[in-house]
Amino acid sequence: MSSLEVNKVFGAVLTAGITFMVAGVISKQLVNHETPHSPAIALPADAGGHGPAAPSAPAGPEPILALLASADVAAGQQFTQRQCAACHTFNEGGRNGVGPNLYGVVGAPHGHVDGFNYSTAISGMRAKPWTYADLNAWLHKPSQYAPGTRMSYAGIAAPQARANVIAYLRSLAGTSAPLPTDAEIAAEAAAAAPPPAPEPHAAATPAAAPATAEIPAVGPLLAAADPAAGGTVFRRSCAVCHTATEGGRNGVGPNLWNVVGARHGHAEGFNYSTAFRGTGDKPWGYEDLNHWLFRPTTYAPGTRMAFAGLPDVKQRADVIAYLRSLSASPQPLP
Repeated sequence: MSSLEVNKVFGAVLTAGITFMVAGVISKQLVNHETPHSPAIALPADAGGHGPAAPSAPAGPEPILALLASADVAAGQQFTQRQCAACHTFNEGGRNGVGPNLYGVVGAPHGHVDGFNYSTAISGMRAKPWTYADLNAWLHKPSQYAPGTRMSYAGIAAPQARANVIAYLRSLAGTSAPLPTDAEIAAEAAAAAPPPAPEPHAAATPAAAPATAEIPAVGPLLAAADPAAGGTVFRRSCAVCHTATEGGRNGVGPNLWNVVGARHGHAEGFNYSTAFRGTGDKPWGYEDLNHWLFRPTTYAPGTRMAFAGLPDVKQRADVIAYLRSLSASPQPLP
């Protein structure tokens, strides 16, 4: 190789090196590789501020045992025919479809249909009975009740709709399964109650209970109160524990038909708390109901009633007007 060719090679190498060096300087100016002092996306810290918060547990279904005695079987049948009949049959001896036949399912084992190819999520519970609570959780959200299930149904959000469907499924048997007992209803309601709030680090001075004079009276509002609005509040806040039909059964709380003017212990056979046993013969006057609905624990310390109360006097008047209407002969207005 001649000296001229060697010089050409060295020149090419030198040129390439200079080019890479210049490119590196330029790229460093264009792109900053330094680690940022703080993350670009801030994750929420946990309660102690020590890092990302743990995901909250999925909310479970609302209690429905107290609703079953008065649930609408016909409405449940209509719902299942609309939402479930594409995959299930409901007649005795009916064939399996995408899902198993559901005749006699209430109280039966999870794997009650011989020969049906259950998913592994259900096969692991094959011998476990389908209780009302299990059906409630399953219908609320199948994928949450049995992770990995092949059931693609999203679930039924409304508690009353689930109660209606379960009441219909209960009717699909030669002998229907017994309705839940008062003890089972109470246990379900207690299990669904929110846990008590943690105590603060510094003990706060408890607020004094409001004096009776500080609770606005409802008497002047009752003539113009709205029983329909009161019924809406009752169904939303009270119907899980109470029935309000004539002759209705007791639930977690007593049946409230004809409660206005009746004795505090008016429901025969109901196991009242000790907070009421001393006032069992006292009548439920309008202002008694007002004070009770304002804050049950203030009216009757020691009551088992977990309801926090209705702070709005107009709302209390509407509920009392609704309760007054639950009678063949409503009490006179004040």
